[in-house]
Amino acid sequence: MHKFYSHGKLLLSAEYAVLNGAKALALPTKLGQSLEVKTIEQAEIRWKSFDHKNKLWFETNLTINNFNPSTNTETAHRLAQIFRALFELNPKVFASTGLEFSSHLEFPQNWGLGSSSTLVNNLAQWANVDAFTLLENTFGGSGYDIACAQNAQPIVYQRQNSTPLIKIVDFDPPFKDQLFFVHRNQKQNSREAIARYNTLKTTQTLDFSALNAITEALLVATTLEEFEVLISKHENLVGALIQHPPLKTTHFADYPGAIKSLGAWGGDFFLATRTNTQYFMDKGYNTIVPYGVMVV
Repeated sequence: MHKFYSHGKLLLSAEYAVLNGAKALALPTKLGQSLEVKTIEQAEIRWKSFDHKNKLWFETNLTINNFNPSTNTETAHRLAQIFRALFELNPKVFASTGLEFSSHLEFPQNWGLGSSSTLVNNLAQWANVDAFTLLENTFGGSGYDIACAQNAQPIVYQRQNSTPLIKIVDFDPPFKDQLFFVHRNQKQNSREAIARYNTLKTTQTLDFSALNAITEALLVATTLEEFEVLISKHENLVGALIQHPPLKTTHFADYPGAIKSLGAWGGDFFLATRTNTQYFMDKGYNTIVPYGVMVV
């Protein structure tokens, strides 16, 4: 049996703009996804997916020759697409008689920490193929989530001519005990968010120098107040880019700290500063994770 592991992800800066070459500060998470693979005698691929409570939530078999799934669901057809892409990149890994895969997620599926990207990176490790290429051939996206999957430290990520540039950085803010993540009680579809952004970007002047400067400044911010100014400015810049008001403006105008959307706006987690967790619990947001618990 072979086992593989990938970290989850959070995007602290340059959401959307990272698709077009902006520098992004990305945070691998302590929770991720593991994959176990073993050979079997039967000429088929058997797949099982387990959630963070080790409960089987998805199961299917794929034919070994064309990867047709035994179940007619969106998840099964998406998995088949990934296996076909793997075959295109390295057909030799399918030379054995049959294969059995068990995937184990460490975080709730609706948290948006990268159930797809961790799966792609684990399968790329198993097949010994480039995970960024596999992502491009399946889900698409900037690839920052793959970079997080492969690293156990914060990174600055940038795409130059579709080539990923990854710089491991020392981002360990001295005020991290005043940072926490709040789940919005709804899941965001990254692919749909990217598609919406791509319809807007043609009308924008894509100059990301201000966002890049904020990413660099976040790395060296020494006080919470400085950090709050930076993320508030960032929210306004991205809001103008995607033509959408910042989250604090629409939902939490009376909150005394700062609020930063993470990744695609509209769902999953957002970052809040200070220590006023009760404010969000009173509004029905009960999934609150301290920075030190979430980030590697």
